[in-house]
Amino acid sequence: MKKIILTGGGSAGHVTPNLALKPFLEANNFEIHYVGSEDGIEKDIIEKEDNITYHAVRTGKLRRYFSWKNFTDPFRVIGGYNDAKKLMKELKPDIVFSKGGFVSVPVVAAAHKYKVPVISHESDMTPGLANKLSKRFATKLCVTFPEALEHISKEIGVFTGSPIRHELYCGNAENARKALNFDLKPVLLIIGGSLGSKVINEAVRSKLETLCKQFNIIHLCGKKNLADISDEEILKSYKQFEFVSDELPDYFALADFIISRAGSNAIHEFLALKKPMLLIPLSRAASRGDQILNAKSFEKRDFAIVLEEEELTPSTLLKSLEYLEKDKDKLISAMSANKNADGTKAITDVIAEVCKL
Repeated sequence: MKKIILTGGGSAGHVTPNLALKPFLEANNFEIHYVGSEDGIEKDIIEKEDNITYHAVRTGKLRRYFSWKNFTDPFRVIGGYNDAKKLMKELKPDIVFSKGGFVSVPVVAAAHKYKVPVISHESDMTPGLANKLSKRFATKLCVTFPEALEHISKEIGVFTGSPIRHELYCGNAENARKALNFDLKPVLLIIGGSLGSKVINEAVRSKLETLCKQFNIIHLCGKKNLADISDEEILKSYKQFEFVSDELPDYFALADFIISRAGSNAIHEFLALKKPMLLIPLSRAASRGDQILNAKSFEKRDFAIVLEEEELTPSTLLKSLEYLEKDKDKLISAMSANKNADGTKAITDVIAEVCKL
């Protein structure tokens, strides 16, 4: 039996793609271990899964800005490296798969020390700080965007796309329609990221009366971002939620159009499901600009329409939705022709090659 260590943490986007690989790993009789932080989101997610053993290591965040913790966290990183080395000696894995995040750095470094092959996966166009540090330890570095290969040596770079969770393909549109009590109007799904987006929420809600004449709306608005709406006619077509989990595949299946931020994992899920999307990426003022690059790549390949946050107003939102409806068939055609919409098989092929399955 082969052993694999999965690692990644700090956000759900560094964890859930690992789970897309689980059916392949189980089918090939891998013993699956996960290395994450002592109290991160990865621990909560993984401990709900069967057939995965969770191991915690000490972690320190890698920051580009000043913080007093910058003086103490390097010692935690060193501690995490020592923890990871002990795990490598104890578990003797055949391979490590890293999805990034600060917790992954000591794990892949320890794997390299003990000559364990490391496959890393980078979601964004340009690598985050953790993957920049980890790149030197990688046997193969899988990338989600074809443009990312420009920044990686040919010896290790592989364009795979993003791994997609199987359950997202299993949604039932009619179950969602009945649960939401929607009529037969087109359905618009709005996702502002895990914490919601104030600017998207405000733009949408300022035009709810207009939008609800044309669409049924599912609005994932983020924690503590529910609006107090009393208009009964609007409420027939507008359903808002702080967060959904089990219902998400059904909501995806029901959606005709999606408005979203441009986080890599999310937009590749929309791509795999062939959902016409309007992307409103985080501005450079609020991020390192990765969402802008992600969105431009999708726009260039005719997978999406993009509205920059700086240009977002209630009127530009409505105009962009008009373009989205008009270009629906063109977008679906381009997404259908893409061979890397679901990167799960491509990534598992790399794992199989490295493990000589």
